[in-house]
Amino acid sequence: MKKERLENKTHTKTGRKGARRVAWGLLLLLAVTWAISWIPVTERITIRLPQVSSDGVGIVLITDLHSCYYGREQKWLIRRIEKEQPDLILLGGDIFDDVFTDQNAKITLQRLAAKYPCYYVTGNHEYWSDRAQQMKEIVKECGATVLAGSCQSITVSGTTLDICGVDDPDGCTGMQWNEQLDSAFLGTKEDHVKILLSHRPERTLDYEQYPFDLILTGHAHGGQFGLPVIRRGVFSPDQGFMAKYVSGLYTLKNGAIMEVSRGLSRERTPLPRFFNHPEVVSIKLSSKAE
Repeated sequence: MKKERLENKTHTKTGRKGARRVAWGLLLLLAVTWAISWIPVTERITIRLPQVSSDGVGIVLITDLHSCYYGREQKWLIRRIEKEQPDLILLGGDIFDDVFTDQNAKITLQRLAAKYPCYYVTGNHEYWSDRAQQMKEIVKECGATVLAGSCQSITVSGTTLDICGVDDPDGCTGMQWNEQLDSAFLGTKEDHVKILLSHRPERTLDYEQYPFDLILTGHAHGGQFGLPVIRRGVFSPDQGFMAKYVSGLYTLKNGAIMEVSRGLSRERTPLPRFFNHPEVVSIKLSSKAE
């Protein structure tokens, strides 16, 4: 009987040790996954459009920086962007933040606009700060162009791009936002590459009313926890759980291509990222099939 009791105690202790090892192993796995997911990456995509010249056009899309820190003077981020040798930079909202100071956002804008044509639209956090107009003035002072229901044309290596942009819907009424879309699109020409820069990816029903070639967005933060196999996010603002438009390319019903950036927010996020690297999106527009 004593022998049986000893054996039972031994099995119990061994079971508890095994359970603790499993628990610590799972915690370690989660920690490693979180640490890896914290590391920013460059996502390189090629989009074929017939209006593009043989030389192609390089665009870098930056969204949802939230004034986060990327090394002294933002050197890490700037170097990653410079490595792509873009022709222009598009800044798709929430570059500033409503909690963090403007410093890192301002440094990023100054350094990019000194070297590349830069175009900017607001995100919801710029409006949540109650300083959106002041932030727009900072953008202009840094040398970038603010788009708010407007369209700017730029010619790169024989390709003319009509860069359209709208404010975030949190900064205006629904009617005003749709008026901005109308106004921006009226500035385009049929034979140009028509690009819409907008913070929100979930407004596809509105975007499908206009024949833009390319729509560039952010806001979703990759769904916070990425679900790679089914290309969904666990949760995204304004899309809720199992969000659809969180990362990468989507083809809308009218044939327009929409790119959703996971953004660059790190220390500002309330929850850690999993399977969801912050990203710089490098887009190559080409007339050639890849």
